[in-house]
Amino acid sequence: MAAAAEGARILVVSDAGMPGVSDPGFRLVAAAVAADVGVTVAPGASAVTTALALSGLPTDRFTFAGFPARKGAERRRLLRRLASEEWTTVLFESPHRTAATVAELAEQLGTGRRAAVCRELTKKHEEVLRGTLGELTELLAEREVRGEVVLVIGGAEDPEEEATAEELAAEVLRRTEAGVKLKVAAKEVATDHGFSSRELYDAALSLRAPPRPQRLRDAPTRRG
Repeated sequence: MAAAAEGARILVVSDAGMPGVSDPGFRLVAAAVAADVGVTVAPGASAVTTALALSGLPTDRFTFAGFPARKGAERRRLLRRLASEEWTTVLFESPHRTAATVAELAEQLGTGRRAAVCRELTKKHEEVLRGTLGELTELLAEREVRGEVVLVIGGAEDPEEEATAEELAAEVLRRTEAGVKLKVAAKEVATDHGFSSRELYDAALSLRAPPRPQRLRDAPTRRG
């Protein structure tokens, strides 16, 4: 950075897509900005926009989410967000985790959600698989994925009717099964859907409580 501050020109080149997007080049840009060093970009190949254009999914509004976390709370938060995300979402994924990720997306977002798996873009073995998450799950289970992979996930459709408190309470309980505390899960779901967290908390408790056994009445005695 000292050389750049003195007027030297420094060029950053990447062979893995757009510099600063598919690599940690943003740290260099941030450091240059902090040091008051001028930065410019000569756009090259970008896997994000290339995959988006090839996916056949809406391109007017989209979100780029990078590489999904492998596990834990961060991954669960991403899946919850994608479940209701109405914009097309672009993800990067490792080839040896692609099949498992697509299967998990199908489970969490629904097998009917449209998606595309883009592989080796702009290269000799470029390939784009399009279909529903359910169809792609079955397809990827039967083949080995190689090369650089970009996943494009279609947005969720607008719900025709608002969810009921009972339906949302079931979602609260599903989150508790994943390890989230009941009060936290109720607050998260309430925030997402504009409900009272107390209402969903009470509804979830009612759903979780086992039904009370009913007392059997004595059969009437027959008189001879």
